[in-house]
Amino acid sequence: MKDDLKKLYSEIIRKHNETPFHFEKKGNAKNTLRAYNPICGDRFEVYVDSDQQTVRGLYFHGFGCAISKASTSVLAKTLEGKPLNEALELCDQFLRFINQETSGKESILCDDFLAFTGVRDFPERYDCASLSWREMRKFLGSMEVNALNT
Repeated sequence: MKDDLKKLYSEIIRKHNETPFHFEKKGNAKNTLRAYNPICGDRFEVYVDSDQQTVRGLYFHGFGCAISKASTSVLAKTLEGKPLNEALELCDQFLRFINQETSGKESILCDDFLAFTGVRDFPERYDCASLSWREMRKFLGSMEVNALNT
């Protein structure tokens, strides 16, 4: 395997792909997000239990490439139990990180994000890595708006 592909499929990505965190259907979840990429066929349902302040539970199920599955697993592991505003900031930071929009001064809030450094060298994989994060970001953004309006 070429060195650049080894970097892309780092040990953390392989681990999260082979044994993903909270990979199970949760039909009784309060919210179900659908992350779908019609170009490649990656499709995940992200099950979110939350209140107005905290992401209480986060599970997912579906199929996709190793990068999209691992990225969704990292999302579930990273955001579960976090206050909504912190979860939103983590989503924003992950999306900035893989899109190379972070400044050298910004500290990475989650070490697992670094496993996706290789995505930067393969722009066609950006959608794989960001798929579930974008959907979660939309959901959290709407929760924040709803909290402000109550």
